[in-house]
Amino acid sequence: MNILETIIAQKKKEVIEKKAITGIDALMKSTGSNSYSLKDSLNISDSAGIIAEFKRKSPSKGWIHEQADISEVVRSYAENNAAGISVLTDASFGGGIEDLKITRNKVAVPLLRKDFMIDEYQLYEAKSFGADVILLIAACLSKQQTKELAKKARELQLEVLLEIHSQKELEYICDEVDVIGINNRNLETFKTDVQTSMQLIKEMPFDKPIISESGINNIETILQLRNVGFKGFLIGEHFMKQQNPAIAFADFMKTLQTSLKGDFQRG
Repeated sequence: MNILETIIAQKKKEVIEKKAITGIDALMKSTGSNSYSLKDSLNISDSAGIIAEFKRKSPSKGWIHEQADISEVVRSYAENNAAGISVLTDASFGGGIEDLKITRNKVAVPLLRKDFMIDEYQLYEAKSFGADVILLIAACLSKQQTKELAKKARELQLEVLLEIHSQKELEYICDEVDVIGINNRNLETFKTDVQTSMQLIKEMPFDKPIISESGINNIETILQLRNVGFKGFLIGEHFMKQQNPAIAFADFMKTLQTSLKGDFQRG
């Protein structure tokens, strides 16, 4: 099995185990009332569009920052104008569902549960632990599963980020999807190539915000992607591999916003 197949096989076992411990009724009793829209955040005219990710580990690279303080990092993300925050809740990335709750208690910005979502139970779980947005990965699902999970997310007042990796997966885009993400990482090999975004956006509908994910580590790339229509950029590893991710993000955003201000003035 490749890396993705291994992760999905484990995820199926994990969901079965969780269902046996905590039912949906119990999850829904702890659902919060606050909600934040990632779609709206990305559509703000002067937004830098950075969705900053908290990620301790990579299945292909091992630990990135095992001892990172999640409270300190996500607080910096929020204070320095992240359009949203993505939290890895999958164990193979060093995360867990509790990281979502910790983040929700620290920030008032759109919060994405980044995981391999294969069962509607995980949507209830995401809602219960404070997520505003859930990720659906086309490579992990059928078109019918994608539509059904997206519809259920809408019922739970969760936004949906649909992640695609190829032209074939454009067929997964449906009305229930709020944001479309192009992942530059091949989920079979875990290699990244930003040209994936540059090519696939040519085929995209522009009635939904489009974001580029993975392999983005410099401001020049962000400016190039913005020029072809991207509204958002999911970045995690670039910050998390630094000695102090909170400071690294703050410094990055100051430089980016200066560059964007120059772009706006020239425009």
